[in-house]
Amino acid sequence: MASKTTIEWTEVSWNPVTGCTKISRGCQNCYAERMARRLHAMGQQRYRNGFDVTLQADLLEQPDRWKAPRTIFVNSMSDLFHNDVPESFIEQVFETIARNPRHTFQVLTKRSKRLVGLAARLSWPKNLWMGVSVEDERAVERIIDLQTLDAAVKFISCEPLLGPLVELPLDGVDWVIVGGESGPGARPMKEEWVIDIQQQCKKKDVAFFFKQWGGVRKKKNGRALKGKIYSDLPLSAAASG
Repeated sequence: MASKTTIEWTEVSWNPVTGCTKISRGCQNCYAERMARRLHAMGQQRYRNGFDVTLQADLLEQPDRWKAPRTIFVNSMSDLFHNDVPESFIEQVFETIARNPRHTFQVLTKRSKRLVGLAARLSWPKNLWMGVSVEDERAVERIIDLQTLDAAVKFISCEPLLGPLVELPLDGVDWVIVGGESGPGARPMKEEWVIDIQQQCKKKDVAFFFKQWGGVRKKKNGRALKGKIYSDLPLSAAASG
């Protein structure tokens, strides 16, 4: 359940939880759901429940065994703050993060209300980057929730970007990732949406990472914006690297 990943802004994925349910437009063509269905059909034991939320408790200590520092995307196949994930299990995930300071852990959620509700009862180690997914204007309130947290690094993932995001609330935000939707039924992303976000980040001195244009053939479409590759990381990460 931990593996090297093709996601450009991380190194490996770690999935102590698998499975999820859809809550907003960004979930419509979920890549994790497609992958889970495929693995279930192949008889992969961890996906015996398909894409239903499933705790993989035996993987909670897996990062302890990785001696070399890694950048780890937590739950690429789920959402840690899904209502079906017990608070005690979330606490155990955070404890694993805290006792492995050599690693950087990236947690991304669409369920910012539950995140905020639990935040005071969670520890916030410096090696934890906390992010929210924001696919369109209707999801901007997740950023407001993110801004209330004590996370050392706060980031936004605008992927899939499904509409313009004008005047993003970027105070206290360290990093913005933008990407178009990929795979079957991918919805288009307009260049002007991306350029506008990049300019907002520049004005606010926020690191900007352009992940991909997406589409059915995402590799062909690449990740250059106006001929330039944007792979900025948060200043704290750049300094430590």
